[in-house]
Amino acid sequence: MQWKRDFGLTMRQLMTWALLLLVYLIFLTILGSLFGIGPWSLVAIAAVMAFAQYFFSDRLVLMSTGAQEVSEEEYPELHRIVEKLAAEAGIPKPRVAIMPSPVPNAFATGRSPSHAVVAATDSIMRLLTRDELEAVLAHEIAHVKNRDVMTLTIASFLAMVAAIIMQNAWLFSLGDRREGGAWMAAWVVSIVVWIVATLLIRTLSRYREFAADAGSAYITGKPRALISALNKISGRMDMIPPEKKQEVSGANAFFIIPALSGNTIMELFSTHPALEKRVAALEALEEEIGYMPR
Repeated sequence: MQWKRDFGLTMRQLMTWALLLLVYLIFLTILGSLFGIGPWSLVAIAAVMAFAQYFFSDRLVLMSTGAQEVSEEEYPELHRIVEKLAAEAGIPKPRVAIMPSPVPNAFATGRSPSHAVVAATDSIMRLLTRDELEAVLAHEIAHVKNRDVMTLTIASFLAMVAAIIMQNAWLFSLGDRREGGAWMAAWVVSIVVWIVATLLIRTLSRYREFAADAGSAYITGKPRALISALNKISGRMDMIPPEKKQEVSGANAFFIIPALSGNTIMELFSTHPALEKRVAALEALEEEIGYMPR
């Protein structure tokens, strides 16, 4: 396999980590000063959050999407495809999961290549041909090999914590008159943190999709199969009831194609680059590497 390391992705991940660490420190420091929490308690809180993110990130993502790990006996063909692609990419075989949903999609999660999960919805397996499904799963394997899954998962956790405070701070301010002002200040700070974390997530997410598309092309040698799969998935999205897409929209950043896109999300906050740009990049890559049957 002619794998090419994407230094642009590596540098963006390092920058995201550095900025997230800064946002973490500022967030915890401000919360500590608002509620009189000492520095050692803040360190303990940060340590617990980091531990939870690192060791349970894959389980949290699977739980939030309703995906269930499946055995080789249950889905032998899917396991064979993942095993083959992982061998081509030079990583351990990830665990395999199925997500029941009419929204055709796939995603990867996990803290490292040896602790990764590749998941597909049951509907995508009915929609795509064998080559197209391989190309999609190779895209997810590329995310695992690029190690961008852990960065995105941990970044998403910070945004989730800020969102929880945003949604509930006003209730706490009404119920606790003594700390009402502190809770309202925490609400304002959480809004700022959520915006910053979300922008970092979206910026990294858009670039990592290009890198994973290229990775799929190098793993399978069939960029045209991924182009066909992306077009099929995108076309089917318009036929899915909005409420079904809304149910899984929380995992948009992880999906190969966002469940909600276009006019429903501001361009600045979009999780994926435009489909046209992804197809154009794959077509250029197809001219570069040609067709390499595996």
